[in-house]
Amino acid sequence: MSGYHLGHDPAAFLPPTTQDPSQGSSQDYLPPSYAPPITQSQPHKVHKNPLVIASEARAKNEVQMQNMLQQIQMQYRIWNTEVEPEHETDFICTCSIHNYKRAKWARVPLQEAWCKAVMYPGEKFYTDANLNAVFFSNGPYQFRVMSPWSMSMGRMGGASVLDPGWHAKWTRQTIALNAELNVKAQTNVDNKEPKFNIWEVPGRAPEMVQTNGSRASDEKKRLQRTYNGDSKSSSGYPDEKAGSSSPSARPKPAPTKSSKFSFRKALGMKSSEEKADEFVSRLRVDILSEEAGRWPDIAWRQIVSHYQAAVGMESKIASLRLSSPLQYLHLLRAGYFEPIPVAWAKDLSNPLKFSIEAAGGWRGITPAWRGYEDTAEERLYWVLNHREGTTGPRLKPDFISAMQLARQRMDSAVEPPPEYFANDDTCHKQNTSKGYSKQVMPPAYNPVDRPESPNDDTMILLDVSGSMDQEPCRPNYNQYVITGYSRTHQPRNKDVAKAVVRRFTTAMSNHDHAFNGYDLVTFSTFSSIIGTINHTNFDSTWSKVKVGGGTRVMTGWQTVKDLHFRKHSESATHHPVYGWQAGPETPILRLLLLLDGEALDMDEFELDLLGCKWAHVTIFLIGADDCPHHHRHANELQRISDVNPHVSFVDAQGNCPERFVTHELLKRHLGYQMSLQEFEEIEVPPAYSVEA
Repeated sequence: MSGYHLGHDPAAFLPPTTQDPSQGSSQDYLPPSYAPPITQSQPHKVHKNPLVIASEARAKNEVQMQNMLQQIQMQYRIWNTEVEPEHETDFICTCSIHNYKRAKWARVPLQEAWCKAVMYPGEKFYTDANLNAVFFSNGPYQFRVMSPWSMSMGRMGGASVLDPGWHAKWTRQTIALNAELNVKAQTNVDNKEPKFNIWEVPGRAPEMVQTNGSRASDEKKRLQRTYNGDSKSSSGYPDEKAGSSSPSARPKPAPTKSSKFSFRKALGMKSSEEKADEFVSRLRVDILSEEAGRWPDIAWRQIVSHYQAAVGMESKIASLRLSSPLQYLHLLRAGYFEPIPVAWAKDLSNPLKFSIEAAGGWRGITPAWRGYEDTAEERLYWVLNHREGTTGPRLKPDFISAMQLARQRMDSAVEPPPEYFANDDTCHKQNTSKGYSKQVMPPAYNPVDRPESPNDDTMILLDVSGSMDQEPCRPNYNQYVITGYSRTHQPRNKDVAKAVVRRFTTAMSNHDHAFNGYDLVTFSTFSSIIGTINHTNFDSTWSKVKVGGGTRVMTGWQTVKDLHFRKHSESATHHPVYGWQAGPETPILRLLLLLDGEALDMDEFELDLLGCKWAHVTIFLIGADDCPHHHRHANELQRISDVNPHVSFVDAQGNCPERFVTHELLKRHLGYQMSLQEFEEIEVPPAYSVEA
């Protein structure tokens, strides 16, 4: 969704500088570099459309607004991220809450531009950013959803009090209204789709219309004079439904001498048939122009076609283009049918990180956008619902359902198998517990791909965000309101991660007889290449790991991909926008990813993995004991694992049995059902593993 400069600057093909400068240089730990091949894609003019322009403008201060809201929520001890603070008085003052509301009001022109770019014909703009005018908003949520705030007075000059009962009612009303408006919006857009094949143009073969984008510019110029001065909706199309039959097949009306018809024609007024013809002609031209602009040559089109096939929605997209061209155009402009640009992984704000706020009027891309947190989550679920073989809709669980499922999963925890007991587990060495916490047993592992081969490339990607070094804690709930947090008696997550990585690398070295070790990459706000870690240099290498910052998994994932393809560049190609493209001989990347919570860009990461058949990812999720947030995230990972056989996960909560975790991780990482006896044989480090 952003404009791209497509020069062949050699610097553009180097790995991005994503390391935090304060952590020093990592150049000493880079694997040997290779000159990446350059594709034959020709430079072309930066492609723009209204959504690209609106996205570029929105990205300039999106992160600042999100940070401003988080700071106010922390200031007033509001732990529910879905709730914006409210002042107890409507009088304007200089408090942080009203400063935030003024900042929202200043963004209304930007919000209008964004909504105009994503709205479908007939939809109307609304916002909740008015400072005083309560009755001057046409937002559907204003009078149909109650406030979550208590009527009781808070402290003078402070924020209102979040009432658990009112918040629960507000949550249920919002969920119900989201569902109602989504159905209505989807129905309205479906009804506005042409009821015939718009690619059947008289005098031209259908395949010519579908593939020859060069004619779009000429046809667009021819139609420009027709559209000038027409009344259009916010989407740029006449706010009129298409006719019920093809313009090429529609019978010509018999000549009449209707004075009314002659009068309307004399005034330049168009009939409904003429308006429908113009709607279809413009829609066809805009699709061809957008396709030609986004994918200017065969190299681009081949990458896009391969991506659609890899994700499993090639035929679905073709069907959408044929039967729902209006929705196809909107999604095409948003980049739904192509890989995620590499540059987005490095940007703090990109078109997949935009917040969706149904009550506030910040829209998503699809007709049924209400209920999603951001544009990445919306696109992820759209893809999951439009893949070949999908049976029934895969709906995102609403907040209440997600919490109920999390608590059900939490209640299913049992005592771990006693044969995995170890005195050297972190929880025993730190005396945080005399035994283990109950664990949710992972489902029986059923391999779906070939097992690991000697050519496969194993790497480790480690979360080093600030929470890894904090005292583990879980939220306290009153219905659906978080009232505070309680500490859990367990080791810090960084200590558990260190122990599991040590056990994992030891077992992998014994299994592969690859005692040189494995590449270790860390990520938080930045990513860092730590180096090759093995049983002989483990402690000295781990000492380079620095903890602190946010949780942006895409920065680390991009660095891992760069390392992998630089080592195997002879079998891959590089595209200036979409980055590395694996070839048929490119070795499989087997990645162990360690997380202690949901990354800010987790949906973007999961979306990217759907198109990476050359990558097998095993996730280890570390969580606090009896924490519903941990189990909610585990349920989300399970849903992704169910649809993407190349992604699997293991989770542990509280005081965990590290040998059990390592065994389950190895099964999934190596791709076969490893027996306990085999695990016990390879988990013992060699006698010379102690560092000097």
